Formats: sequence, C-alpha cells, structure tokens
Amino acid sequence: MTHDDLAFADATELQRLLTARTVSSVELTELYLARLEKYGPVYNAVVTILHDRARREAKRADAERARGRVRGPLHGIPYGVKDLLATPDAPTTWGAQPYREQRFAYDATVVKKLSAAGAVLLAKLAMVELAGGFGYGDADASFTGPGRTPWNAKYWSGGSSSGSGIAAAAGLVGFAIGSETSGSILFPSTACGVTGLRPTYGRVSRHGAMALCWTLDKLGPLARSARDAETILGIIAGADPNDLTAVDGPLVPPRRRLRVAVLKDGTKASMPEVVANFRASLKTIATFADVAGEVALPKGPWGPVVGTIVDAEGAAAFRDLIESGRSHELRNADDKLGGYVAYATPAVDYIDAMRQRAKLNAALERAMDGYDAIVSPTLPTVTYPVGLPFEKAWPKYPGATSLISPGNLAGLPAIAMPNGMGPENLPTSIAFLGRAWGEPALTALAKSYQRATAFHTKRPRLTTAVPH
Repeated sequence: MTHDDLAFADATELQRLLTARTVSSVELTELYLARLEKYGPVYNAVVTILHDRARREAKRADAERARGRVRGPLHGIPYGVKDLLATPDAPTTWGAQPYREQRFAYDATVVKKLSAAGAVLLAKLAMVELAGGFGYGDADASFTGPGRTPWNAKYWSGGSSSGSGIAAAAGLVGFAIGSETSGSILFPSTACGVTGLRPTYGRVSRHGAMALCWTLDKLGPLARSARDAETILGIIAGADPNDLTAVDGPLVPPRRRLRVAVLKDGTKASMPEVVANFRASLKTIATFADVAGEVALPKGPWGPVVGTIVDAEGAAAFRDLIESGRSHELRNADDKLGGYVAYATPAVDYIDAMRQRAKLNAALERAMDGYDAIVSPTLPTVTYPVGLPFEKAWPKYPGATSLISPGNLAGLPAIAMPNGMGPENLPTSIAFLGRAWGEPALTALAKSYQRATAFHTKRPRLTTAVPH
C-alpha cells in the first residue's frame, strides 16, 4: 500500500491496517503531519499543527495496542478539529484576528471523548471567522485566507468548517470535526467531496466550543465515508454535565427497509449537472430503500427566522467584541460591519422569530410523518470561485427549495455525501434529512448508497502551487 493509499483510506480501513500491524499509529501520524505541512498552506486548511501532542498520543496508542489494550474503533487514528474547539496545546482562534492568541486550559468535551477513545489529535483546522456569524459575503473570511477545495484550488472549500472539509478530502487527517449552525458541515462536505454528518441538536456536547448561536449550534464529523461518520458519532455523542443541552439518546441501527421521500422542487433552478446526478442517485437509492413520492417543504419564512435568531444570539455571544469596536479587526469587509447590524436586532423580532420557529418546526415534523428521511441535492450548484462575491458566482442557478435552514431550525440531523462531479472538476452532493434522533437511519441509507457507488472513494489531484 502506497503512502497515498494510506492517506486517503477511511478510518475504518485504517483501523483494520492497525489491527493487522501493517502500519502503526506513529507511522500514520508522521504521514499526516508531513501532508499537513506540505498541503495545508496551499489550501489554507490549517491554523496550528500539534506535533508534540500528536506524537505523544500516537506513541501511547501503539504502546497500548502492544499490551493488548485497544480502546475502540478509533484507537490510533489521527484526526483534526475545527479551531473553535478548545485545547490547551495551542491557541483556539475561532478563525478571527481578535482571538488569534486566545488560549484555554482544557480540552473541549468532544476532544476529551476522542482522546479517551484513543484517537490522535493532529491539528487545529481553519474556519471562517466567528463561524460566519457576522454575514460574510465572499470566501476570504479568515486570517488563514480563503479555504480552497482540493478538487480545484481556484474554488472555495465551503464554510464555515472550511479546514475540516479540506483536510478530510485531501488526506491530511483520518477524519475531522466541524460545526454547523446553518450549513457549515453540509456545505464544505459538498464543496470538498466528503461525507458530513450534522447530528440532532443535543446529541453532542458543545462544552469547549465557540458559541455562535446557543439554540442552533451543533458539532459533527466530516469523514471519507458514512461508516466512519457513524463510528465517530457513536464516540462523541452523549450527555455532559458541562452542557445541559447534551443528552443520551439511542443509536440503534434500523432492521427494516427504510422509507424515503424526495423534496418537491428540490432540483428547480439548479445546475444541470446537479439535476442529472440527483436523478441518477434516486435510481440507486430505490434499490435499497422505498422512494415513496415527494414531500413539499411547508411554506414559511425559514431563512429569515434562522437569520434573525443567528443575529440576535450571535450579537449576544460576541457583545464584548462588538461594543469594544474590535470587530473592525476582522478580515472580511461584511464581517467588519455585520456585528453592528446583528447588535441592532430588536428583542421583539427575536421573540417573534422563536414563536414562528415553533410553528414551522411542527409543520416540518408533520410533513416528514411516515418517512425516515427526505432526500435532496445538498446545494443547487457546485461551490463558488474564490475572489468573487457569492451572489455573483452562479446567478443562473439560485435554487428553489433547500432543507438546510429548515433542518437546522428544527435541530434535525442530516448527512451529505458526494454523488458525482459538476463543472470545473467540482463535486456535487446529496443530503438526507432525518427525524430527530434519527441518525442511525441516515447512516444506514448513506452506507447503502456508498456500497452501491464509488463517488466517496475518488481522490483529488493535489497541487503544491499556491493559486493566484
């Protein structure tokens, strides 16, 4: 097996190789550290590489394995985390200049759980500044520079979990952890051609994670396969006394044929390649699940309600930054001013948005009744060019209906995965939206799809030339 084969293997395969003693955790760790050094700066994927911690944890993993102790399916697997998760080994920058030297004296709960499972932390990965809470309008929104997808470095990696998507797609880590408030796992999964799992709100503790929006933020994996995403979720999920919103919930695989609905108008005003790839995906899905007609998204102000909640809660989370005037230190022109706009959100608008939220969420739950998931294209287009405002990227294809805002508003789980290629050698993606606590159904669907296809195994051809 070549170094590239190792680098791009999913965590499940890496664990098989570790068990067979074909490779050691130290060898894997050194391989990934070298790749982070070589490719991380090209694609703006990394904030800090944790050389000392990674080597220490890899040696521990190998020593424990030699004694017959294996902590679980991620034992010895190297990974990276979005740089909004606290660790004591390096600054936790939140992708933003004002917090570039910020340090915490502890590991976030997700990091602590992964460490307890024997995983090896390699790096703090790049992200859009403040997870995009101030309304950035182009890809250049972090002091690390614009994230670039490994499939075509002239195009954006998606945000705000930009580095997590890049690192998973480019074989710089075995898997990565990202976060989503409204699209920040699903978008980079699409842009980078990886599998991203957004858990149910409350499934995973957010202790030690940057708060943008207390009632919307979620942490989840970006990985090279659905089977990996399922494994990672099983380790990071669960109650935490440091985050009272996190609870224990069953993760029991379904033992029946699953029932899937198609989102009505989900391909309307979408790029032709997105439409063609989605139709082909439906034919594959029908071989292992019941595709039982269409479901219309209930009418309602989904986007505006999400926007109002993010503005109000984000302004509260970053009140000190806004009131001190230090938001002018942010990189993106929209972010420099966006905090002040959010700060002006009237309390009555926030309360009204939360009341609307309850009604909309109930309507979505009724629409999903009788189905395990709704499937749709994740995005109406491929990702956007770096250096161009998002609104000017693909004006011919604005899309018609998206489940990203509704799913996040309701705190529902979703899984996105590659389903083909579009223009400029860029991936397209499909997403399954599930019912609350329905991650096992989603990962079962995604694993069946990936057993029948090979899109998730494709590798980007990497470059060491920084694009201009």
